[in-house]
Order: sequence, then structure tokens, then C-alpha cells
Amino acid sequence: MSLHWRAALNRPRSMDQAVSTPITLAQLAAGSSAVITQIAGGHELHRKLRGLGIRVGTQVRVEHRRGSGLVVSVGNSRIALGGGIGEKLLIAPAAPQARAAPRATP
Repeated sequence: MSLHWRAALNRPRSMDQAVSTPITLAQLAAGSSAVITQIAGGHELHRKLRGLGIRVGTQVRVEHRRGSGLVVSVGNSRIALGGGIGEKLLIAPAAPQARAAPRATP
């Protein structure tokens, strides 16, 4: 009896290591940051996103939402994305950035 390959992917590998369900950019709350881990689309989507500066490993921040669409910041740019594209971008939460200590003035 063989397991379906999707069932095998979702099954924990050991008792200590559970498999987490990936979340999409469309599920991220406004004001939150994340890193793109996977783009679930074809060549044209990859090309379009590369032109916008979005690729695997890019850190993005959701600035605000309107309906299913969202506006994200990538570096110093803001980019409007439709909900369909947001659903195809799998993410991992971004590590919090350390704030620089205020400089003492002499």
C-alpha cells in the first residue's frame, strides 16, 4: 500500500520535528515583514516579479491592504500587488531588525 506523495510531505518526519503549513503573502497582516521563500508560479510570473525587485530571499513589508490587493515595500520602493499574486508568494516571518543605538553627542 503506497502513500499519496502529498500525504507524505505533510506528515511529520519525527516526533520532535513537525511540518508547518507555509503561509502566503496575502495572509500576512499589514505592518508585518517577511522573507519570500518560494514563488508558486511559472516563468512569466518569475520574470514580472524580478522586474519589480521581488525574488526568493527578498524581504518585504505589507504596508496596507485594499480588498484582496496589497501594497508592499521592497527596499525604498512600494509595489501594489493583486491578491492572486499575493497567494503565489510563500513567506517566512522576517527576523526582527536590531535598532541602532542612539549616538551620544559630545
